[in-house]
Amino acid sequence: MMNASPENLLATFKKEFLGCSAAKTSHTKHVFDATAMDVESMDDYQRILEMRAFYAQKGMCNPYFMPRQGVISDRVQVEGRDYISFSGYNYLGLSDHPTVIEAVKSAVTRYGTHAGAARMVGGQTELHREVEHAYAEAFGFDDCVMSVGGYAVNVMTVSYLLGANDLILMDDLMHNSGMMGAVMSQARRIVFPHNDYSALDRLLKEHRLNYRRAMILVEGAYSMDGDLVDLPALLTLKRQHHAWLMVDEAHSLGVVGKTGKGVCEHWGVPASEVDLIMGTLSKSFASCGGFLGGSRHMIDVLRHFAPGLLLYSTGLPPASAAAALAALTMMRTEPERITRLQHNVTRFVALARERGFDVGQAGQSAVVPIHLGDTRLALHLMSELLKVGIIVHAVMYPIVPQGQARLRFFLTVQHTEAQFVHTLDQLRECLDRYRSESSVPDQR
Repeated sequence: MMNASPENLLATFKKEFLGCSAAKTSHTKHVFDATAMDVESMDDYQRILEMRAFYAQKGMCNPYFMPRQGVISDRVQVEGRDYISFSGYNYLGLSDHPTVIEAVKSAVTRYGTHAGAARMVGGQTELHREVEHAYAEAFGFDDCVMSVGGYAVNVMTVSYLLGANDLILMDDLMHNSGMMGAVMSQARRIVFPHNDYSALDRLLKEHRLNYRRAMILVEGAYSMDGDLVDLPALLTLKRQHHAWLMVDEAHSLGVVGKTGKGVCEHWGVPASEVDLIMGTLSKSFASCGGFLGGSRHMIDVLRHFAPGLLLYSTGLPPASAAAALAALTMMRTEPERITRLQHNVTRFVALARERGFDVGQAGQSAVVPIHLGDTRLALHLMSELLKVGIIVHAVMYPIVPQGQARLRFFLTVQHTEAQFVHTLDQLRECLDRYRSESSVPDQR
């Protein structure tokens, strides 16, 4: 496929499969076309050129691939200038914590920088099992398995467990990693409207009995909108229709729930009732990699046979495992971090709404979008904020549907209310000026 970027695959996937369409096989006959081999002719390359041309305009700042110095927290430094940053995942403020850094140093001294091999054949250390046991105990899993990439965990798990005789039903806003796993599985794929469980129920009634296995695939806290899944409703449907439920909690573990145990804690549901819970180490846990929690039988088979999870993949580096273990320990021994983070989320959302911004259903996770609609507006505001020392990135088509561009804020415990007020006031001023200059009416 010429335009096989994740974004293009996502757009194609939604177009083809939204509204119950079955997986389709193209029988179009293709002939040799030398121009198809020209990278510069690819649509995605043209998008890059268009973006660069946009930012080449006088007075515009390009916020992509900015090389920072030092650690990332509520502030970052780029080319000697300090910025307030809302584009980092360091939700609990642990990536630069001395305790976490010291744990990493000790692990590297003891184990070196490399796991050595795939874990099954010589790359497993005591640290790997220690961190897996700790995460299983902390979040209520029977067992847990760690891998080197959160994106890969979703892709490999879904594509391994489901096949051509199976059914996958996923939320319309499911992360690209889950969608790509579904595509690779070759299962029948159906997208249901976001958080519309009546629609999901109808689709299950219509299709479930025609397939061997079935999986419902959702996020705990959605990475684009910041709202939560209704876990009790999904558990009812998964039991009624004999389906597996997999919840991607990349943005909810360490953030949601009184003690950060995610949507299970938020809804008062034992984690054992969910077949698979995916988490990432790159958000709350000051590291990099991904993990799965589930029953002992489920995790056992995935540990041995899911390609790219542990099989055919080098083990998690000692530094990453040690950072994840230390960060988890700190989350549990310092629950006030979660309380402060949740307070910050509440205040930011309230302050944004006071200024007339549309944050949708956000307010229970550390992801808060400010919806703008127009892509050029989102890009313009991102550039204008950069000029005044604020980094926040725009999200636009094809990551989100046409007409739903937004600025996406990642909030942390290290942010202050003063930073929120300053940022939102600057954004309001930039937006009002843009609308005045463009003769675009305010939608407040």
